[in-house]
Amino acid sequence: MFVLVFPAAAFSADAGTADEAKAMVQKAVAAMKKNGVDATIADINKRDGLYVDRDLYVVVYDLNGKNLGHLNPKMVGKDMRGLKDEDGKYFIRERLEIAIKKGSGWQDYKFLNPLSRKVEPKSMYVERYGNVIVGCGIYK
Repeated sequence: MFVLVFPAAAFSADAGTADEAKAMVQKAVAAMKKNGVDATIADINKRDGLYVDRDLYVVVYDLNGKNLGHLNPKMVGKDMRGLKDEDGKYFIRERLEIAIKKGSGWQDYKFLNPLSRKVEPKSMYVERYGNVIVGCGIYK
């Protein structure tokens, strides 16, 4: 039985935590305040930059759902409002609503984990800064 439990525990030790995800968003927002939104987004789009840590990575959207910053360069520049997870949830629309109406918050959806290469349940913390929404999520 120990053998079956150990690999899962080892993987979870490599996974980012909710506190770390929120801290990455706050780090990105602080950089936007200091260095400007465009300069920070350029850093976010670097795969080996300051905004990628294990399975954690920062994303940025404009208030209309256009992706401005993402680990996957194929997503950058695209209107993401029509994107659904495998359960049919319009998770970008929900993300926008949380950030625009509340300023910040958490949301649940399913997304491809860059480490496991599988679609997994995910929670993302989002925060609005000016005309952009900054987020970072954890895989459950």
